[in-house]
Amino acid sequence: MRKGILSIGAAAAALSLGLTACGGNSGETTADSGSSSAASSAPAKVGKIGVILPDSKSSARWETADRKYLKEAFDAAGVESDIQNAQGDKSAFQTIADQMITNGATVLVIVNLDSGTGKAVLDKAKSQGVATIDYDRLTLGGSAAYYVSFDNTKVGQLQGEGLVKCLTDKKADKPIVAELNGSPTDNNATLFKNGYDSVLKPKYDSGDYKKGPDQSVPDWDNTQAGTIFEQMLTQEPKIAGVLAANDGLGNAAIAVLKKQHLNGKVPVTGQDATVQGLQNILNGDQCMTVYKPIKQEADATAKLAIALAKGEQPSASGSVKDPESGRDVPSVLLDPQAIYTDNVKDVVADGFVSKDELCTGDFAEKCTKAGIS
Repeated sequence: MRKGILSIGAAAAALSLGLTACGGNSGETTADSGSSSAASSAPAKVGKIGVILPDSKSSARWETADRKYLKEAFDAAGVESDIQNAQGDKSAFQTIADQMITNGATVLVIVNLDSGTGKAVLDKAKSQGVATIDYDRLTLGGSAAYYVSFDNTKVGQLQGEGLVKCLTDKKADKPIVAELNGSPTDNNATLFKNGYDSVLKPKYDSGDYKKGPDQSVPDWDNTQAGTIFEQMLTQEPKIAGVLAANDGLGNAAIAVLKKQHLNGKVPVTGQDATVQGLQNILNGDQCMTVYKPIKQEADATAKLAIALAKGEQPSASGSVKDPESGRDVPSVLLDPQAIYTDNVKDVVADGFVSKDELCTGDFAEKCTKAGIS
């Protein structure tokens, strides 16, 4: 599958499963060794894995990529799983978790909607002996045994560097930059912003760039993002660059720019390498996106979850410090990749997006020009 960007063994290398056997009874006697030997040779019962995805509105990835890859991994291992989507509803999130535990889940994998809700779910699961994994988003102050994600500060750095590259290519002079940030309740959004601000702040401080409107978008809601950006453009009509935290927010900004005939003139960033985001790049309306190979993230998570379901004790290759609790959380962090017009083809070659999905209608010719085969 991995042809261009990252090696097929990256996730496997990032995750070493130090498996601990569920040993037999060392106190057995010779008289009953036959029956106990037969019992110990019987395979241990494998538990059930529950996964709660956050929504389908903030990004297409949750339903088109994460669900698919996680289910494929669980099915391949012959492990029973239940994957549900909370659709942005915190109450539903908690209800789903309760139902999964009641229905026998021994491992719970969550993408929190916010750290408060996530912590309540994780703590309750832990109190009932259910192993837990934070998937993609770290739950601040939470009790997850593991955390699997991408280097999210690096994601932001790539976005900041991408915007600088695109503004430089356009020979922008002291451009005004707007920042359209992700949800204030998502720790990843904070990490993304830390990353791109580390690139942009020196530009602001030196006077090379002018800092424009800077606002977070509640729940990564694309409709709200459009309204917010429209207000930004009214407030500052000379915005020359938009740091949008993902493709959905970027597309919302592009829709507003189109109304003013500014699309393609004002560089806009993104993240997730969605079909829409890649088409915007091919169209010249979006400057870049960040590709996160979701299959690697899902596979690394599945390996941990499957091992836990089998009663094993896997070990992760790294750790992340929870800034709220100070706890070091065993973690697997994967590498993101910046995508521009000239390497959109790598995302297709990698199997993340198909040519049939991307190269429809007017995009067929643009795909050919971009070397997509």
